[in-house]
Amino acid sequence: MKKIVILGAGESGLGAAMLARQKGYAVFVSDAGQISPVRKSEMERLEIDFEEGKHSEEKILNADLIIKSPGISPMTELVAKASLAGIQIIDELEFAFGYSKGKVIAITGTNGKTTTTLLTYHLMKEAGLDVGLAGNVGKSWAGQLLEGDHDWWVIECSSYQIDGMVDFKPSIAILCNITPDHLDRYDYKIDNYIDSKFGIFKNMTSDDQVILFAEDLLTQKGLKANEISASVSWVSALEIQKAGAWTDGETLNYAVTEESVSVPVDSLTLTGKHNLLNALCAGSAALIAGVSDVDMMLAFQTFKNAAHRMELISEVDGVKFINDSKGTNVEATAYALASFQNPLIWIAGGVDKGNDYSLLSPMTEKVKSLICLGKDNEKLKTAFAGEIADIRETQDIAEAVSWGQALGAPGDVVLLSPACASFDLFKNYEDRGMQFRVAVEKLKSKTIA
Repeated sequence: MKKIVILGAGESGLGAAMLARQKGYAVFVSDAGQISPVRKSEMERLEIDFEEGKHSEEKILNADLIIKSPGISPMTELVAKASLAGIQIIDELEFAFGYSKGKVIAITGTNGKTTTTLLTYHLMKEAGLDVGLAGNVGKSWAGQLLEGDHDWWVIECSSYQIDGMVDFKPSIAILCNITPDHLDRYDYKIDNYIDSKFGIFKNMTSDDQVILFAEDLLTQKGLKANEISASVSWVSALEIQKAGAWTDGETLNYAVTEESVSVPVDSLTLTGKHNLLNALCAGSAALIAGVSDVDMMLAFQTFKNAAHRMELISEVDGVKFINDSKGTNVEATAYALASFQNPLIWIAGGVDKGNDYSLLSPMTEKVKSLICLGKDNEKLKTAFAGEIADIRETQDIAEAVSWGQALGAPGDVVLLSPACASFDLFKNYEDRGMQFRVAVEKLKSKTIA
């Protein structure tokens, strides 16, 4: 019996373990941390062998195949030893791909991939296609295959997940953009990060379709070093595309099938220029997959974005409170700041990832106050000391929200878009976003009846 070791007992690890067991493998799950009680109970129910708080090297290096959590670096000592021992190491998405007959729409990019993934799935599902959602958003693909397959799978893929792919082959692949991120994983070389993103295309053929952003400079750089065999469609915010999609700010225009399709921008539920590009990408994929123009236009009007991504929490005394906790890098925050013409009270900060805050300078004219939320705010304060008149700091998100209300006037926006990781004060970006929501919901109107 072939032996599979699963490193990491998170969502993807448990799903892979369950599918592997169903397919007749001898499965061992190893997690250096603590496994949640719910997941332990499920593995015990299925009689899956596991350990927590350690990695038993001898047992792990006896595996025929290792399915690794994307968060575990390939440079980790144990993973490096397994690789030297000739053990194949893959990702959960690669494993699940071997057991699905559905066509795949794979979506990656530094920013915008979650919104594009959810929107693509929504457009297809609302049109009545048999479609599933998996990858870096939602439930484990492997775990879902226990219950059944779909004709189509829309899958969000991080660079870490792409690194664990061998035979994974999308029918449609979208690269939203590339900006510097996670460079610590790629020897601090942007070319390595670009090559990782382009790995999503490596098994595609001329029968498949790739969608790229025409104005993205690092995507253009990647094309010089990476060959794409699939047909390429471009999306653009500047130029009309003969085979692709473009916008003039008022209309989304698609020329990816035999018929041209136009969608008024004001019919979208999404806001911001970056979301127009996300809609161009998602709409292109949906049309290629067989969604009709009418169904797509109707579905655009009912889409709700992911939590913690430009999410309107509440409006208090005419001040809108927006949760963009998922904005964990400078480029994501730049998109968020650029989405508003209103005066802003901007809440930012956390664990700096080597950020270059100068990229945000063109957007700071409308920022009337910057509230630094983190344990170490010196870099953030220094970056904007000459640009934003009012800069203050706190380690209490409730205080940050209270200041936002006090500083805000009708028509203003209080925007949580940190540009940083969350791990100094919070468990993760979801925890940060939820605490922001709770604090906002506790606010009371300053208006005296």
